[in-house]
Amino acid sequence: MKSKAVLMRVLRILLVLLALGFCAYSLVSQWDDTVRAFGQMSWITLAGAFVTGVAGLFVWMLGWRAYLAGLGSPLPVRATFRISNISQLGKYVPGKVWALVTQIEMTREHDVPRLRSFSSTMLAVATSCACGLAMAAVTLPLTSEAARDRYWWLFLLAPVMLAALHPRIVTWCLDTALRLARRPPLEHPVSLGTTLVAAAWTILGWALFGAHTWLLCAAVGGEGAGLPFQAAGAYALAFVFGLLVFIAPGGIGAREAALVMVLGPVLPAGAPIVVAIASRVILTLADLAGAGVAFLMGRGKVAPDGPVQDEPEKFTKTST
Repeated sequence: MKSKAVLMRVLRILLVLLALGFCAYSLVSQWDDTVRAFGQMSWITLAGAFVTGVAGLFVWMLGWRAYLAGLGSPLPVRATFRISNISQLGKYVPGKVWALVTQIEMTREHDVPRLRSFSSTMLAVATSCACGLAMAAVTLPLTSEAARDRYWWLFLLAPVMLAALHPRIVTWCLDTALRLARRPPLEHPVSLGTTLVAAAWTILGWALFGAHTWLLCAAVGGEGAGLPFQAAGAYALAFVFGLLVFIAPGGIGAREAALVMVLGPVLPAGAPIVVAIASRVILTLADLAGAGVAFLMGRGKVAPDGPVQDEPEKFTKTST
């Protein structure tokens, strides 16, 4: 068991190093474009976009934590922050499964069953997509003819996905999947209260990412009372579209293409690509900053009464 724990820790370190390599390549490969994009914006704008991006990532983490608690594994914010920020580096590795694998293994250090961790993550992703599509469906059809004509099929998914988040449907789907895998059903079915709390955190996160995009749009000449709604809807649609492009690490390329297409009619010529590049780089830096803070925090374990206690790095605890 000890050798297995050591192996998992080594593999996790290798995955993080690989993810950092992909992040570095992404930043270096578009260095000149980034310099030009940042040169068109003030440091106040860039700082505001960074802060709102970090805040958006943080409240999304709280949405995942709500599902984890609702399924029977409440974790302190400190432990959840560390797990989420380190594991999310895996999204920069092609394949999109590495973040999930790392997250599941890290929650095992806190005695969270793998299936429960997997279920909470899938619920968080589904909630993010449903709420994001709902935001895009509300804001973009009235403000973006291009988005309405090209991505109408995504808007149709919004009410379907929102309805699918109902606790009875979620519990039935998860129990069916577990039964097919010859596993016992959920010990703690998802409640309506848990779903509403997670959805509230998710919607707040989308609003913060909308503010992040709006600041960048305003800095390159965007104006008008509808710009905040256009920016929020554009980012939500672009993020979900990037998530659906499975092969692209972090949705790179696909997200920028959708963002440029939606923002094209409301920004000066050439400005949408500036916003897309600036947003990608700033949010990548936000991910790296979060992971850096998580590493500096060190590892902890959940005590029986709930709080997190420091545990020396040289010892590794893995549940059986």
